[in-house]
Amino acid sequence: MLWRALLSGNLQSAFITLALSLPAIVLCLSVHEAAHGGAACLLGDRTAHDSGRLTLSPLAHIDPIGFLCLLLFGFGWARPVPVNISNFKNRRWGMALTALAGPLANFLTAFVAYCLYVPIWLYGNSAFMQTLCLFLSIVASMSVGLGVFNLIPVHPLDGSRVLDAFLPFSWSLKLQRYQNLILLVFILALWHGWLDGIMSWVSSGILNWALRFMGLFL
Repeated sequence: MLWRALLSGNLQSAFITLALSLPAIVLCLSVHEAAHGGAACLLGDRTAHDSGRLTLSPLAHIDPIGFLCLLLFGFGWARPVPVNISNFKNRRWGMALTALAGPLANFLTAFVAYCLYVPIWLYGNSAFMQTLCLFLSIVASMSVGLGVFNLIPVHPLDGSRVLDAFLPFSWSLKLQRYQNLILLVFILALWHGWLDGIMSWVSSGILNWALRFMGLFL
């Protein structure tokens, strides 16, 4: 994200990207974590609610290092939402659904951003509207990146919780032995752009759904 803008050598573009990325990151991370807490609450665990994490306030969710990574590279993380799995009727599926809520909320955020982007891009001619379009595209891009990154099936990412619901417990223990190595491989893949195709495919799919949805009104 910002890193690529800096490498391009265009300082003006990097400054604009920075100014628009900061609120975009706050939104994406806050939505992600609030969705975890909301899902857990719906499934019977009020730990996040009692900890003040059912909010979009960035002060409740932002992790400085994760924030910086999302700003620079387009993927990152926030402070984990506290969850007490003993409050779920089904512990494994309760945890899996709670974990899945975060990435799904990010994909929904990208969908909404694209739905707003389309009419503004078609009918907005002012400099403000063009800047708003750029902001919405950054929100959509970061939301997809955050969602895809967190679906990586390696602890402590959300994907590992989802995968645990389908794997025998013994397999989960074996997988945890190699979790650091697997996570490192995925981070290197993201760094070198090897997963850009996946994120582009997800982003294109969300954009196509947004275009179809907006086609009903435009």
